[in-house]
This record gives sequence, C-alpha cells and structure tokens, in this order.
Amino acid sequence: MGKVYSRTFAWHFSEPPEALWPALADTARWNEAAGLPKHQIEEVRQPDGSNRFFATARKGPFDLAWEEIPVEWVDGQWFRHDRLFSKGPLKLLSATLRMEPDGNGGALGHYTLNATAANLFGTAILNTAFFSSVEKNFTALAKSAEEWAAQNRDMPFEMPVAEVTPEVRRRLDEILERIAQSRNDHGLSRKLADWMLKAQEVDLERIRPLELARRWDATDRQAIEMCLQSVKEGLLELRWDLLCPRCRGAKLTATALDQLPSGAHCSSCNIDYDRDFARNVELTFHPSPTIRDILSGEFCLFGPMSTPHVKVQIALEPGETRAVPACLDAADSRLRTLEIGDEADITHEGGAFPKTLIEDDAVAPEDGAEDGIVVAINRSGRRRTLIIESREWVSDALTAERATTLQTFRDLFSNQVLRPGDEVGISQVTLMFTDLRGSTALYERAGDAGAYRLVREHFAFLAGVIRERNGNIVKTIRDAVMAAFIDPADGVNAALEVQRTVAAFNHSVDGEDLVIKLGVHCGSCIAVTLNERLDYFGSTINMAARLQGESEGGDIVFSEEIAGDPVVAEILAAYSLARENRELKGFDEPIQFLRLTPAAIQASA
Repeated sequence: MGKVYSRTFAWHFSEPPEALWPALADTARWNEAAGLPKHQIEEVRQPDGSNRFFATARKGPFDLAWEEIPVEWVDGQWFRHDRLFSKGPLKLLSATLRMEPDGNGGALGHYTLNATAANLFGTAILNTAFFSSVEKNFTALAKSAEEWAAQNRDMPFEMPVAEVTPEVRRRLDEILERIAQSRNDHGLSRKLADWMLKAQEVDLERIRPLELARRWDATDRQAIEMCLQSVKEGLLELRWDLLCPRCRGAKLTATALDQLPSGAHCSSCNIDYDRDFARNVELTFHPSPTIRDILSGEFCLFGPMSTPHVKVQIALEPGETRAVPACLDAADSRLRTLEIGDEADITHEGGAFPKTLIEDDAVAPEDGAEDGIVVAINRSGRRRTLIIESREWVSDALTAERATTLQTFRDLFSNQVLRPGDEVGISQVTLMFTDLRGSTALYERAGDAGAYRLVREHFAFLAGVIRERNGNIVKTIRDAVMAAFIDPADGVNAALEVQRTVAAFNHSVDGEDLVIKLGVHCGSCIAVTLNERLDYFGSTINMAARLQGESEGGDIVFSEEIAGDPVVAEILAAYSLARENRELKGFDEPIQFLRLTPAAIQASA
C-alpha cells in the first residue's frame, strides 16, 4: 500500500463525552464546517446482494473519486471512517475519534488521521503542510463543539453567513411581513429566516419543526403552523419523506401526498417497505431556492449522527469473532446487518449484552456476555457489518398522521390529498362529533337568516377551540361537526372546553342559547380523498357519531376506549362519570359508554 502517514490530535475538554458526542460524531456537519466539498454517491449492487458506495467530488484543482467504506462506531465512545481513493493525490484517508471521561467531569479526545499517497503529488502534500493545516482546522472545530456543549453558542460550528443580495433581502422582508400578518407567525418567522441564512446546509436539507420548537422554546403547534404559513408565503417548500424503517433515511421524497407511492425500496438497506402515515411518512421543510439555494450531494453518507438510533456498528470479516467495549443502556433493541438479511428484536434490560451470532442471512442473540462488552461472531462466508439499534422511532418526526389532523394544515393545504382510489390506514385517531340540540326549532324561532348566523358563529367558536387543542374540523354536516385529533388528551380537553365555555359564547352572540351534543371516541380508521379533501372512514367514525347521538346536550359521552387512555384517565379522574349500556345502530352488541353530566362539567370550570 505504501508508506502510511499518521498524526493524532489530542484534545482535553471540560465537558463530558456524552455532551460532546453529538457534535464531534456528526461527520456530515463536521465535514461541512471543515470546508470539505459535497460529493455525489453511487450505490452499486454486488452479486451477493450487498452494496458498495462510490463517491465523486472536486476539491481545489483535484477531481476526486473514492469508495466510501461504512463507518464503524460505538455510540459515545469512538468511530472510524475510511475512504479508499481511485482518483486524486491520496490512496487512503482514515479518520478515527476516540472519547473517554477524564475522571473530573470532562473528556479526553484523540483524533487520528492515517493517509497514504497515490502519487508524487500526494507524497509532497503529506510531507509538508497537510497534517499541520488539518490539526489547526480540526482543533478549532473541537473547541467550537466544546463551547456548544457548554451551551455557550447556538450552533456547534460557526459558518459564513450566506450572502444576501438586495433583491433577496427585499423578497425576504416582504415574505416575513405577510407571515407576520397571519395568525400563524407566533413571533417565529424572523427567527427562522435569520437561522436559515447562517445555518449549515446539513440543517437545512430537512427542516423539522419539532426541532425548531425546542430550539426556540415554542410549542410544537406554533412551530408547525409557522412552517406551514412559510410554505404558503414562499419562504419554505414542503416535502413528504418516505422513511426507511431501518436506516430512517428518506429514500423517496414527494411534494404532494398524491405523488407519494404506497411503498419504496431502500437500496442502502436492500429492503422493500410500506407507507405508514403514523410512522414513516414525515412532513419536512426545505428553504425556497429563491432565498437560499442548497446544492445537492452529501457531506458524509454514513456517520453516527446520520443514524443516531444506531448504537453500535462494527464490521466483521468471515469467521471473525470481535469483542468491543460498549456499555449499552436498557432498551428495546434490534440486531441486524447493514447487508441484506434477517433481523432480531430483543429487549435489553441493561448490564451484559447478549452475544450476537451472524450466520448466512440470520442474526440472532446467543447466551453468554460480559458487562461492558459487545461480542459478535461472524460465521458467514463474507464480510458483514453488525448493527445494534434502538427500536424507538424518530422523536422529532412530524408524521403525516399528525400533520393532516392540524386545522392550519387543512386550511392552507386543502389541495394536499391522496390519489383517487388510494387509502391509508391510520393507526389511531381521536374523533369528536358535535351537533346542536333542537336546531329545527331554532330555525323556527330565529328565522332562517338569524339561525344561519348563529350556526356559523358556533362553527367559528368550535374551530377556535379545536385548533388550540391541535385538532382540525374534518367536515361539517348541516349543524354537526366532525373533528379529529392525534392525541386523545387533546380531544378530551377540547370537548371539556367546548361545554365549559359554550355559555360564554351564547352570551357573546346575545341571541338564542345554543346547546351542544357531544361524543368522543378513538380508534383506527382509513384516510381517503372525498370531495377533494382528506376524510376518514371506518367503524371508529360510526361509533363516534353514534355516541354523539346518545348525548342529551351540555354533557359529553365518552367511549370506553377513549376513557381507557392513561392520560385521559388522569383527566377524567377528577369527575364522576355515569356508565351506561345501550344498543347502537350498526353494532351487533350493546355498547358501554360513559357520560359526564352538565352539572359535573360546570362544577369544574
């Protein structure tokens, strides 16, 4: 291979390894901050079903080409990243970071670079200023990461602020003024614009509003509504990402729901997977290219923070047994390989982690382990990369199931619908049905015009409560409303607020006293497009409607399913509810439900 040039940079940090790891191990973010170029990746399928990854880029006067070897790591402890070059001055570049506590609350970091030259020019580079230049650059980045870990800076690395021309500035100011005039700004759009102009490209490829909410101490709904309004006004673009259930990467992206297929193929993981609105269809955002244009490509395809749910990723040669120090927390975990093959789900209780056996395409836990050691045995006839990952899903993902139940989404993007004939299973939705008691008599007393005005104002009253509780009005049917919520507690709190405040609403309109019948239920359903809007169908909807029919007015009728939700049970524990049993139209067996009387509701107001 030729002479190996090596240099290790030693860093002492005042912050612990776990605080530094998210920045130091974010290889894509690190490479961008270090000034390395974006590159294009080609995945090449091998005869055994595995993939190899080849990259091309240009750095200064050099055209570069290399094979990207999947990174190895143990979460919070170390990673190793190798590139094998076929074009350019180098033949090999390998980077290894190792982190350990210093015993005083800080950390020691050792960053090692190994390189070999491909030609005389590469030899000259490695013999002169290469390592000293890299050390200066990387040490500055490490210091910046330490300041971020100590919460002394907003972002891990300082990046040059994107140049803003006078034309772009005028356009941006006009957009922000329009957003500010909407009810969806929440004082956040200016923060978004300022952040977009200085953030790293890795942050802007996939903007997640729930991350922004944490960054700016806002509620989830405020951040989501601001992003949705920003799309409407031209600051952002929206995207529907179909995430791979293994690597969690967006292997297919569409700008409209009716362009999203029912499934996709992940070439990296070599699996086909289905669309699941509740799990792997995510609504993300991207800067409008008229404000900041993001170039295509990757700063790093692999890396610990590209797939933070992966806690261990290590390669084993055929027949190799490998023991790696790794203290893994108790978690629901999955064992698999990066290459094609089966997977095994386990529940790790903490302490010693079971041995892992790789044999042919099977991965399985084995008896025997040591505390703080991960042992893997590769009995297959080829190199395999073991992955130990958390089965918890993406916590910051704004799923399609959640996004499409928000009133602001329905108001701004009514054109975001499924293809005709397409349907999507919704694992759980909370439904609230309301209706006006005695609406026929109301029209007789108040006249058509007066009654219509009251009904419309009552719709606005309900919409305000529903929106504040993160729900949406799916449709109105004469004087009735069907509303949907993702969180059962939001639906129950909305129902309570409606009945608590309807008297104040009646006083504000200074007219007829409206009495609202109300039922709440939760369960699974299907989403379809009806009358050019997203709608829900199934027995859950029928049950919710029937429960509303059992309401006498001023009360709330709850199904046993909604009352059994743990958070809802805590809310309803403060009330005395009557249990009833009734035959309902469309259901074979009598249905049990719970009734909260008007007196009990008002007593808690």
